[in-house]
Amino acid sequence: MIFKKIIPLSLLGRSIIIIFVPIIILVLITSVIFYQTSWNIISKRLTESVVADINVIVKLIYQDLELEAINIAREDFKMEVNIKKNSTINNISYKEERGILSKRLKQALVNLNKPFDYNLSNIDEGVKIIIQLDKNLLIVNVNKDRLYSETAFVFLLWMIFASILLLFFSYFFMNKQIRPLKRLAIIAETFGRGLDAPELKSAGATEIRQTANAFNQMRTRIKRFLKQRTDMLAGVSHDLRTPLTRMKLQLSLLKDEKAKKELEIDINEMTAMLDSYVSFVRTETPEPIENINLNQLLKDIIRNIDLNNFEINFIEKNIVKTSGRTLQLKRAFQNIIDNSIRYSKKINIEIFINDEGCHIILEDNGPGIPDKNYEDVFKPFFTLDPSRNKLKGESGLGLSITRDIIRSHGGEVKLSRSNLGGLQSIIQLPI
Repeated sequence: MIFKKIIPLSLLGRSIIIIFVPIIILVLITSVIFYQTSWNIISKRLTESVVADINVIVKLIYQDLELEAINIAREDFKMEVNIKKNSTINNISYKEERGILSKRLKQALVNLNKPFDYNLSNIDEGVKIIIQLDKNLLIVNVNKDRLYSETAFVFLLWMIFASILLLFFSYFFMNKQIRPLKRLAIIAETFGRGLDAPELKSAGATEIRQTANAFNQMRTRIKRFLKQRTDMLAGVSHDLRTPLTRMKLQLSLLKDEKAKKELEIDINEMTAMLDSYVSFVRTETPEPIENINLNQLLKDIIRNIDLNNFEINFIEKNIVKTSGRTLQLKRAFQNIIDNSIRYSKKINIEIFINDEGCHIILEDNGPGIPDKNYEDVFKPFFTLDPSRNKLKGESGLGLSITRDIIRSHGGEVKLSRSNLGGLQSIIQLPI
């Protein structure tokens, strides 16, 4: 679980980790191996060389050639030598150092078979080595270049620098490869909300190009299908109005009142159905995207309701401003409110924002619908009225149109039982 929290969520971040983590591991392993082997060997050879030179100086001092020893140490060995008379090493104590250099220096000085001590605390000013020579102390200040090689650390710095440089180039090239995927996600979301998304340009790797081409083909097929469906329904609705108008004219000349009344009912029913089809077609026609205040949109719908006959409570927890097709959203809300007005007297409307987006809850105190029919009522031409009396305004397309509109805006609408005893409609829209 902790491992999942550490891993980035983005594809770019995960790609960089896939590339860079093995490099980091390689650098660390190489550094450890180099430190334990190469640096160990270098330190051993340098300390042995220094101790060998110190041994030469000690031999010269024992031969009463102190001045010669001091000059040779300064000129040839890069050492500053000082002899402290009548002193013992017991009066001097340096802090014990750790590390490979300290370890190798100690091993080399043991070969002198004389008491010694050393100080590595300030290596930039040199390494101070103290050796007990009978009653005198030999103090040797060794230049750091004799014991310390910067080549190893330059090598490590170059490895770190190369790793950072590789990380930069990896990020640069991976970002260019992932950019078409980001465009695909944005255009797919735009198209999913029913907006007119542009065609996606093919770019990047072969797999990404194939994905872009597949999306473009899918987009073209969906738009063609929607256009064919809309054109067909619009054409049928238009063609049926002509014979329906002729039937109304002929009906006015009919003498039989009983037959005339029955035919009027059928004609009015067909007219209501055609009006529903036309309303459905209007939801498919292009409409410009506008900035919308959903609170104001609902208030405009409520303003047209006779509040003397209905009790409507509008609860505004947040002011919701978003974008979409104003007429379509108004038609979707109007359909649900009209259903509530048709079967109830009390309606509660609540609008608020949470992490999922905007929520609009509409509930009434009507008879409601059975739980098993919550999804059926969204099917075209489905009605709970057994008589299918279209004169009541039930064409069976109202909620179907509502769901199409809400989904075209990237939202969803669901039904449940109301706290008032009737039906509760929950509309969720993205902000």
